[in-house]
Amino acid sequence: MTAKMRVLVTGVDGYIGSVLGPRLLESGFDVVGIDCGFYRDGWLYNDHCSRPLTITKDIRQIRPTDVEGFDAVVHLAELSNDPLGELNEETTYAINHLGSVKLAQACKAAGVSRFIYTSSCSVYGAAEDGLDRSEQSAPNPQTAYARCKVLVERDVGALADAHFSPVFLRNATAFGASPRMRFDIVLNNLAGLAWTAKELRMTSDGTPWRPLVHVEDICQAIALALDAPRAAVHNEILNVGDDEQNFRIREIANIVGQVFDGCDIKFGRPSGDNRSYRTSFNKITRHLPAFQCRWPAERGARQLRQIFKRVEMTEQMFLFRGFTRLEQLKHLIATRQIDVGFFWTPPDEGSSPAAFSMPAEQSLVQQLIGPGDH
Repeated sequence: MTAKMRVLVTGVDGYIGSVLGPRLLESGFDVVGIDCGFYRDGWLYNDHCSRPLTITKDIRQIRPTDVEGFDAVVHLAELSNDPLGELNEETTYAINHLGSVKLAQACKAAGVSRFIYTSSCSVYGAAEDGLDRSEQSAPNPQTAYARCKVLVERDVGALADAHFSPVFLRNATAFGASPRMRFDIVLNNLAGLAWTAKELRMTSDGTPWRPLVHVEDICQAIALALDAPRAAVHNEILNVGDDEQNFRIREIANIVGQVFDGCDIKFGRPSGDNRSYRTSFNKITRHLPAFQCRWPAERGARQLRQIFKRVEMTEQMFLFRGFTRLEQLKHLIATRQIDVGFFWTPPDEGSSPAAFSMPAEQSLVQQLIGPGDH
């Protein structure tokens, strides 16, 4: 990095963002975070890292003035994972598709030169021919979450020009430790079950394929994409992961079972979920030559075991709603903290929503430093 790059990270308080923010600061980036705050209830462990200054704001409310002065935006803030997308499909499209495109348009209007969008290998959906999916393969999304990823890639890609460079990182299925933990993704969930129940009772036969990538390796890819020459990443789609990290789900269960001693594994019958795909990761090593996955599945499982031991994780902790996206949002809706459109509601009936939003003319930077500070 030849000069200190100023970066805005959306979703900085999420599973990936709470790891990414400190990593970018350590690498010399000037980082500001933004997050709507839905998942702040879930904090599994303390890592004593420096964290970016962060404000609370919905990405649907970001304007060009909010992103002025940033060299790059890393966009993580969406409703994440497939079951969550099915909870409220209309709102999923409003946030994940329209909200993300509106954010990119604001960035382009404000002169932000690089926009990194974290897409997903789930866009490949059901690969019935058994061939590895590359960036040139036709997407076959099976869920609202994955369909939104395809739409954002299409619509934000159309904004690319000589001054605005979007980059699309299709992450494999994430795993690994994060202070803002998620137990609703496959390896993390299996590790939590192995620790608390000493048993992995699978509801399917475990034959579907999934590519895996550790959260630290996702952060590595993002940092490299920020620092890469424009020609290497301009309007490119890059699968993020490693060819050796394509597993059948039953293989992931066996890896976890080996790391967590004394864990019994039982498989069920084939399920109705037809999502199954292997992914090729050759392209990212050509465009980002320094990228190399350093966290194989077994190492990630051992990391989780060490974390669980350190925090003395109980079954109650493992099942806490704050570590499962769908359950946390259900709680926020049931307790009327957010409305059906997933906007925060006033804390009492006598308050108006306007009383809890920043003045329209204030930018994110102004909200952070306050009036009169320069």
